[in-house]
Amino acid sequence: MLIPLASYLVVKKFTDDTNFIPRRYHYDTVITKVKDGIEVSDTVWHSVKNIQLQNQLGKTVSLSDLNGKILVVDFFFTHCISICPKLTANMKRLQQAIKTRDPRKLVDTPFIQFVSLTVDPERDSPSVLKKYADKFQLNHDTWWMLTGDKKTIYDFGLNEVKLGVPDSSSVDTNFIHSEYFVLLDRDRVVRGYYNGLDTIALNKLSEDIVFLMLERDKKKKRSIF
Repeated sequence: MLIPLASYLVVKKFTDDTNFIPRRYHYDTVITKVKDGIEVSDTVWHSVKNIQLQNQLGKTVSLSDLNGKILVVDFFFTHCISICPKLTANMKRLQQAIKTRDPRKLVDTPFIQFVSLTVDPERDSPSVLKKYADKFQLNHDTWWMLTGDKKTIYDFGLNEVKLGVPDSSSVDTNFIHSEYFVLLDRDRVVRGYYNGLDTIALNKLSEDIVFLMLERDKKKKRSIF
């Protein structure tokens, strides 16, 4: 149900006047310049900062290792028995449905990376994350489950991708966290929020991933609205 109808989307993109490219979220500033006597506004979009954590294989990795890739990010913890297993299962379906090879390149280079950050890093060590990942038979190369410094993870959730990830002195099954998947483009700019428990939202996410894959690399001026 999550398989993007790529050919249909391509036709729609190039034949309709409507712009289907996902909007950008969260700008840092708007710069006004004078060009040929005309004031021109240029939006500087917020690009999430680089973070360094450990993945489920115990390897220290960073977002800079994923330069040039589209990212789908979510937050979870392995002891969660409510929404987390459903989120992981739905993200796996998304991963399986989308071919990860970049069609613009001759080599088989994945153009997308799935990133799940634990909000309970004290208990979710790399070995615990690997066990959880193996339970769902995840592809360790194209899906990172990350753990590490709690402040880094929470700051990333709150201030970079701007999701509500409330703190708690004791994370348990009642811990409230976000059910949303966040889509980041190749410049690590937020391009969408999608309810990971909602079929319609997941279909929209799969479509938007295809559009970002087709998006031109050149910088475009965008309105903040």
